[in-house]
Amino acid sequence: MRYRSAYPLSGLLFAAALLLAAGPAYAQRVATQAQSGASYEARLAAYTRARNAYEAEARAYWDSIAEKRRNRFAKRRNGEVVVLDDYVLTQPPVYKGPPRPTDMDEPDPTKPPRAPIPVVADFLKAAADHYRFVPQRPASDADFKRAYAREAKAAGLTRDQIVRIYAFETGGNGTYDVQSGLTHPRPNARAISTAVGYNQLLTTNSVSLLAGYGDQFLRALQQREVPESKIAHLKRMIAFSRTVPNQWGEHDKLAKTRGGMGIHAAVLDRDFGPLLQVQKLVNSVKFAQTKGHSARLTAAELEMMNLTGDGNGIDLVTMPQSIRDRVPTSNFFQRGGYERNGIARRTGTVAALYAEMNGIMDRLSQQPGAKELASAF
Repeated sequence: MRYRSAYPLSGLLFAAALLLAAGPAYAQRVATQAQSGASYEARLAAYTRARNAYEAEARAYWDSIAEKRRNRFAKRRNGEVVVLDDYVLTQPPVYKGPPRPTDMDEPDPTKPPRAPIPVVADFLKAAADHYRFVPQRPASDADFKRAYAREAKAAGLTRDQIVRIYAFETGGNGTYDVQSGLTHPRPNARAISTAVGYNQLLTTNSVSLLAGYGDQFLRALQQREVPESKIAHLKRMIAFSRTVPNQWGEHDKLAKTRGGMGIHAAVLDRDFGPLLQVQKLVNSVKFAQTKGHSARLTAAELEMMNLTGDGNGIDLVTMPQSIRDRVPTSNFFQRGGYERNGIARRTGTVAALYAEMNGIMDRLSQQPGAKELASAF
């Protein structure tokens, strides 16, 4: 049974009135001060008001990030020089109000409920149900690494690029079927996204890659001793991926359906999987080239493209070196991606982000899994 205060709420009501007129930071502070001895309803009201004040401040900040980004893209298209003033130079606001009441049975009123994240078993079942497809697994992870290395080398990727990205994405020992959040077995481990494999492809990546490069994949498989039955499965998946316009947002919607989840099972196949994993990186390289970046991308730069999306990634990669230590990392992320990315939040600036990424890659490239991939190249 929840506790109900018998004391008058006049002080709390006065504080609540102040919240309506106060700025975001002050509103959060007043709400925090109103917590002591308050009833459940008053604590919930204080939390909700403080959180809403913070959300208003955060929305304004991320709107300014988006506006500055659009301006930078326009300047680059027009051949103009991007300068320091073209970036937001303050860090994102941080919530400093009271915590959400712990005795609440109701969902957080300021956050929409999260949909459950499907896991590998869900992808396999969807593939079997929707396409009657069961991926042909490699005999071992080493076999998958050899196939992946062959595809990467043929596509023009370097050993340094694929090994360091593999190390960063999987912790240096990840397997071809490892899912984000489940890299290290531990009690109560749960998936934190649908990302699977050496380059941690999302369901949307798989759908988008088949829609855009399915014919190329078919030609590659037809030149090898791949059973016609497997090629027939791929054709059905490609056809489904093309039932919507060739746009990321449409692919994302499709990826959440049973058919879309079934497509994602292709990353586990010893023939399909390496093609998908390699193509994602190749796309980033080609995108950078189309934007005039002729120098070979370092592993850290290619990973930046991978982390932030090619559009934001090239914005980051091509920024002037001289200002990297002054520009917050938030300039290159959508809000949700930034809030999920601990490294981007922790490092704060672009220079620090690059330094930490390179340090992580250096260290994890010495893990057995990364060394095995290097030897397969």
